[in-house]
Amino acid sequence: MTVMQDSALWGPTDIAEWQTRVHALAVERDAVILAHNYQAPIIQDVAHHVGDSLALSRIAASSGASTIVFAGVHFMAETAKILSPEKRVLIPDQAAGCSLADTIDAGQLLEWKRQFPEAVVVSYVNTTAEVKALTDICCTSSNAVEVVRSIPEDREILFLPDQFLGAHVRRVTGRKNIQVWLGECHVHADISPSNLIDAVGANPDADLYVHPECGCTTSALWLAGSGQLPEERTHILSTGGMLEAARREMSSKVLVATEIGMLHQLRRANPSTVFEAVNPRAACPYMKLTTPEKIEACLGEPALTSEYEVDVPPDIAAAARKAVEKMVAIGNPGGGE
Repeated sequence: MTVMQDSALWGPTDIAEWQTRVHALAVERDAVILAHNYQAPIIQDVAHHVGDSLALSRIAASSGASTIVFAGVHFMAETAKILSPEKRVLIPDQAAGCSLADTIDAGQLLEWKRQFPEAVVVSYVNTTAEVKALTDICCTSSNAVEVVRSIPEDREILFLPDQFLGAHVRRVTGRKNIQVWLGECHVHADISPSNLIDAVGANPDADLYVHPECGCTTSALWLAGSGQLPEERTHILSTGGMLEAARREMSSKVLVATEIGMLHQLRRANPSTVFEAVNPRAACPYMKLTTPEKIEACLGEPALTSEYEVDVPPDIAAAARKAVEKMVAIGNPGGGE
């Protein structure tokens, strides 16, 4: 198989030829290609489906394909394997980790549970399979509030791993008995209040989409509450929620506080609106490990591509699956991140 080595120099013809090769290989391998919203545009454009991690994992489970190529980070591919244990799941780069998922491991969660033995553990889907296996119920950024409200008010809750999402849930629900793990996504945490204030000051008429993982979420609500930004133009949204809002957006400009890969899908959803990053440097280095060359390579001969395969031990997958299924039973989880 021939793979061009420097995709950064490709022109439209090179890209079209690569897409044709990749799609032919996908047919040959009975594979479906899934790309997260934070992937580079060239990766999003070759995928059969683009979305957030949970939506993509559910697509993987319902797909008739026997092989899943997950262009994302490792916990996402694990979640796809948890929901589709009979399928082969491949990730183009095994080093594609997640700074948020890495903030807590199974040992740390076990110790935390010992400190609060009666607490209900609520884990964001941005966690490893081992952490999900020790979880009572998972949540997404769009349904975290509903998940917490489904738990009796007299029960202590351990919410992990994102401190900004946890603070958002505590603020919206008014629940005081939520213990929040002090984890963060380093990319979202670096979208700072000063970034937000500067962007809003330069674009006073723009709408604002803010992901609840961002370090500037509280500032966004403060700006809205103090009248510096109209409340009706300030939206705290998951990536899936941002995409839904973009399709209905009537404003000429929207400031977006999340990883910059999301801009590609927003612009495709609504070409008449200008979508601009609050922090143009908010790029996840792990997401960007996926390259055209790696996508093509992991679709090579199955016997030669085991290095790309993601597996989850059956006992861990079974326990983790229960936590995910409990979340889904509450209602439509909407956007995953």
